[in-house]
Amino acid sequence: MIQIHDKQFVPYISEKEINLAVKKLASELTTDYATKKPLLIGILNGSFMVVSDLMKELKFDLELSFVKFSSYEGTKSSGKVDELIGFNQDLTNKDVIIIEDIVDTGNTLEKVLTILNNLGAKSVKIATLLFKPTVFDKKYEINYVGLKIPNIFVVGYGLDYDELGRNIKEIYKLKDNQMLNIVLFGPPGAGKGTQASRLVEKYNLYHLSTGDVFRANIKGKTELGNLAKSYIDKGHLVPDEVTIKMLESEVNKNPEAKGFIFDGFPRTDVQADALESFLTNRGTEIKVMVALDVDEEELVKRLLLRGKDSGRPDDANEDVVRNRITVYNDQTAVVADYYEKKNKYVNINGVGSIDEITERLYNAVDNI
Repeated sequence: MIQIHDKQFVPYISEKEINLAVKKLASELTTDYATKKPLLIGILNGSFMVVSDLMKELKFDLELSFVKFSSYEGTKSSGKVDELIGFNQDLTNKDVIIIEDIVDTGNTLEKVLTILNNLGAKSVKIATLLFKPTVFDKKYEINYVGLKIPNIFVVGYGLDYDELGRNIKEIYKLKDNQMLNIVLFGPPGAGKGTQASRLVEKYNLYHLSTGDVFRANIKGKTELGNLAKSYIDKGHLVPDEVTIKMLESEVNKNPEAKGFIFDGFPRTDVQADALESFLTNRGTEIKVMVALDVDEEELVKRLLLRGKDSGRPDDANEDVVRNRITVYNDQTAVVADYYEKKNKYVNINGVGSIDEITERLYNAVDNI
């Protein structure tokens, strides 16, 4: 871990991984430009290291220039782009390759492309070492990408935090210990949905219900939704990697979230490891698993009562209700043990008034 100004950063992309990404870019560019003599334009200050290493790997004749723009303030894009050093070459009928260290919002590149189009370039392609697809919403294409990363703040290898950190050989990500990520479990009839909404409101969290995510992806006919449906239609379980990718997608769509409630996931050690790996790559972690504890007879009574109004057949049959509870207990025991070994498991008494149970949950979270 390193300290830059007031923030801590943890290792993210190694020097070896960076070199491989640069070689990948060089190989693709060499294939496309072997018979041309393009002009490479590096966007300063960040791209100077990737341009330097990339030049050593390119196997064709080329020209080189740099241009400097600014669109960042601290760790967030300022939303505007100020031209600092402009183009001074004749670009008429030239093939141009823009080299970036990182592309996120795309604001800087939009300004560059506008200028190049006005200067008569024959073609313009964009190559970047790092790309954040979840926050890029521009209409133009990023043609060559070394590595795709989520919407996290990174430094090193030319990237800076308020002008420091550019000279680090590896890439580090911002260490985020402030996010509050909760795994919430509760058997059918425990009132988990009600309590989840209260946790969301109090702690400004984003609720991720596995069931809701599945339904939204399938209804929206996303690539992952169609893949999940293909398994479901055959009567098969959806593989863990599909489920975790769906959840990753939802997390990446909400980069400003203060934290997440994972509802119904993970259910196995493998899923828990996958979730931990994903969150670690974002510089955060699960803070606590809270499980609402309600005895079976109380649950059966609640569900059968609910079934009279809900019309749900699985709430109306006592044998089905008891089987659902048994399945939940079997699954929860595995995950509870996983988080208990990490001192992150809290069992919450789920019997009492809604407000009493809520207060117990708040106390558990506040005591983390």
